[in-house]
Amino acid sequence: MNTLTIAWKSIRQRRVASLLTALSVALGVTLMISVLVINGVIDRMFNQTASGYDLIVGPKGSPLQLVLNTVFRVGAPIENLPYRYYTELKNDPRIEEAIPFAIGDVTQKGGFPIVGTIPRYFALEYIPGRHFRINSEGKFLPSTWDSVIGSAVAKQNNWKMGDEFQLIHGSAESGHVHDEKFKIVGILAPTGTPNDRTVFVNLRGFYQVSGHEKPLEEAIRREAAFFGEKVDEEKLKALLKENASHDHHDHSGHGHAHAVPDAQKEVTAILVQMKGDRLRGFATIKFQSQLKEGNQAQAVNPIQQITWLMTNIVGNVRTMLIVLTSLIIIVSGVSIFVSIYNSMSDRKKEIAIMRALGAGRTAVFTIILSESVLLCLGGGLLGIVLGHGLVFVASPIIEARSGLLINPFAFSSVELVLLPVLVVLASLVGFIPAMTAYRTDVASTLSD
Repeated sequence: MNTLTIAWKSIRQRRVASLLTALSVALGVTLMISVLVINGVIDRMFNQTASGYDLIVGPKGSPLQLVLNTVFRVGAPIENLPYRYYTELKNDPRIEEAIPFAIGDVTQKGGFPIVGTIPRYFALEYIPGRHFRINSEGKFLPSTWDSVIGSAVAKQNNWKMGDEFQLIHGSAESGHVHDEKFKIVGILAPTGTPNDRTVFVNLRGFYQVSGHEKPLEEAIRREAAFFGEKVDEEKLKALLKENASHDHHDHSGHGHAHAVPDAQKEVTAILVQMKGDRLRGFATIKFQSQLKEGNQAQAVNPIQQITWLMTNIVGNVRTMLIVLTSLIIIVSGVSIFVSIYNSMSDRKKEIAIMRALGAGRTAVFTIILSESVLLCLGGGLLGIVLGHGLVFVASPIIEARSGLLINPFAFSSVELVLLPVLVVLASLVGFIPAMTAYRTDVASTLSD
């Protein structure tokens, strides 16, 4: 009979105490695995998703809010930019790509965020090295009232090609439902990004939805204020008079399409890629600095903002949780020490008999140490299984509540270190009980 078999039989003799101590280890490991895996997935998703563009141009305000709203569709937009500003950026010789985003509405069913954009958005990589894929019969927003939906939207709402839906201004529960309907002409393949939970509509159609265009006078004055220009009051009066003679308010179906003046259009943000390769980083920084000096807009590096978020907020929370779970595992190790040490007084004769039958001091020491290692490893393996099971159960809940996509089969490289660390912990807490067994006096114990 080998050492491990004897140690296992000893654990089974104290099965209730052994089970409780192993469960305490499993609890700590479960929490640690959950924290590490979910944090790792969120970290990768945030950094990858934010790396598809050099800059996000938006209104002055919180840079982090701009990134979260534009890239991750979390929270409300800061404000809007004039459409004219987008056309100027698009024609800027330093800029390779300028993709407009108009955000603010949600779907009537499911409350998924609506993004008004142009077909060019889908021709670019959503993260480096990966392109959007669409179902075989799908198209990327060729017409005014077309829409492309993410894979999670299609699954949750049970939507398919040809279905139509309406937009809600505000929240899905209390917002105003627009009369216009958009038709689904494409379903995106899963990307593992917020695009999966997003509905994209043609930007022309977005502007033609009733209420999306700004009142003409307000739009002209806002645009003039943005560019630091003076409004020609006489021209404005003439334009308002001319506009009043046209009826732009028939929105009863798809036949209501009308040209919306550019002055009445606004964009929430503009995704920008700079030209060049070697000097691209320098051009990006220079462009950011120029916008920072003015009062019009801001250009935000999304990776910098996400790095700040992960380091200063998410990172601190993760560190605190890891410290707490580490303390739980250490306390569990102490309970293993107490359990084995307290059992030594009841096992003195058992150990003395083993010694009398020929077992050496080293063999007895190894058996007791093996018990500690088996309890820690058993609890650790159970904790790893429970930890991944917890992530598997929690991932759809996190996705539904926050829109963050968690891969339930994700793995953290730290898990490779966890079991060796548990073996070291088990060796430390089992050393004193093992030394107690090692020093057992056979003659005096058997004579008692």
